[in-house]
Amino acid sequence: METLALLLAGLVFSILFFSAVWPLSLWTRDASIVDRFWGLSYVFLFCFYLLAAPQPSFRSWGVFALVALWGLRLSWHIHQRNHRKGEDARYAEMRRRAGAGFGYSSLWSVFWLQAVLAWFIGLPLVLAAHSPRPGVSLWDIAGIVFWLTGFVFEAVGDAQLRAFKRDPKNSGKILDTGLWALTRHPNYFGDACVWWGFYCFGAAASPYGVWLFACPWLMTFFLTRVSGVVMLEETLTKRLGYAEYARRTPAFFPRLPFKGKDSTAR
Repeated sequence: METLALLLAGLVFSILFFSAVWPLSLWTRDASIVDRFWGLSYVFLFCFYLLAAPQPSFRSWGVFALVALWGLRLSWHIHQRNHRKGEDARYAEMRRRAGAGFGYSSLWSVFWLQAVLAWFIGLPLVLAAHSPRPGVSLWDIAGIVFWLTGFVFEAVGDAQLRAFKRDPKNSGKILDTGLWALTRHPNYFGDACVWWGFYCFGAAASPYGVWLFACPWLMTFFLTRVSGVVMLEETLTKRLGYAEYARRTPAFFPRLPFKGKDSTAR
């Protein structure tokens, strides 16, 4: 399949995938269900690219394993986190503003929008799935380092927060131990690293992959400026003790807490 035809086919596949999820949001009256399928969409999209490849390489299957591990874990985590909690506040506000017709308009304003974003951000995966290069390059090593760092921060950070919230004694308190002592959003930082890892795998597969840096940059931009850090901080800043926590702990890029400062939960 020619490159342009493959890219267009991938876009159509992504739109069809999210369109298939849309009826679930009508049934449950919960547009935020789309978030549960974000990671899973890349597993299916990469499978589509692999099936279109004439002969997938060892690198291609290796990257697929990393995509599957990341995507399945993320979707399962979001499902567990959101189960029986109703529609996310962001989507509930969109529903309120749009009125009675939101259920149907969400097809393009939420689901198709996420489909296009998923397709664009995942463009390096097209090259990784069709990699003809043998061996391991420096780009591959960088990709593994980025992916492993990101997966640890994301998975461990989520697990630490889940355990923290499970304890009733921590109600109203702030988690500032473990990875949360290094950055206020280890899960978002980890997710960004994973995408820079996928970018490196794309660059390793083809010289054209180097020019796809806009893909992980856009994901990082969303995580830090749109739907991630900024939006969450608007609610967290109202919590008791968060100002002090924010003063000693960076928002995104991790570093050790200031020496001599107490890092106990407040």
